Order: sequence, then structure tokens, then C-alpha cells
Amino acid sequence: MPYKYLEEIAIADIAFEAWGSTPEELFKAAADATMNVMVADLSTVADREKRRIELEEENLDLLLFNFLQELIYYKDAQRLLLRVDNIHIEKTQKGFKLQAEAHGEELNPEKHDLRVDVKAVTLHQFQVKKTSEGWWAQVILDI
Repeated sequence: MPYKYLEEIAIADIAFEAWGSTPEELFKAAADATMNVMVADLSTVADREKRRIELEEENLDLLLFNFLQELIYYKDAQRLLLRVDNIHIEKTQKGFKLQAEAHGEELNPEKHDLRVDVKAVTLHQFQVKKTSEGWWAQVILDI
């Protein structure tokens, strides 16, 4: 589990840090951390529906922010819980481009042990940075 929750950072919200050796691993870990706030056991999210996510941003931190927002959007608009399969991030002349494949299924309170509802990602103390071990992010989710 390449993420951990940070109880000392946010009292009314949920904070976590995620990491990976590549930006793609970091984004996948942050996506799992976000979904794990809402669903206790991620293995209960079956591969019934697929969504392709494509985003472009000037900065890598905004790309992660909008990527997590996209997952929350699918949960709100289509009642879909999504896990990320493949992520590809490339540097472009304008910044960064993300292509990801996600799978999941409709939210079902009888099947999924639901925790709390995530409303949004906040920019408060949001960070993405390269470290000597790879990539690291800190995220606070509004619940």
C-alpha cells in the first residue's frame, strides 16, 4: 500500500500522502487512497465498467489534482467506483498529458462497505514533488 493517512494534518477532512517510483505509480497510489477513503475494501470493486480518462495540464501537481477530481466526478455523476488500471503520463510542450484506463462498478451499499463520501480534493497543503526515492504527494480530501 503506497499511501498512508495523516490524522495530524486535517481534523474535519481526510489527508494522505502517496508515493511511487514514477509519476504513474504515484497517481495510481493517490487514486487508490482516494477510493479507499470511500470504500473499506477496494477488492470489492468489480471490473464491470471501463472509463478512459484523458487530461492535460501545465503542471504535474494540477494534473494529479484534476485526475483525482475526475474519479470523484464519476462517483457523483454516474455512481461509479473506479480503480485505475493503466496510467501513462508524458511531458508535452504545454506541460503534461495523462491517459488512464479505469474499471469499476456502480456504488452498491449492500456490496461495498462504505466509509465516508468524498466531496472534492482541496488545494490546501496540496503538494507533489520529486524525491530521492521517486515521487511523493500530499492530498487533503473534503468529506
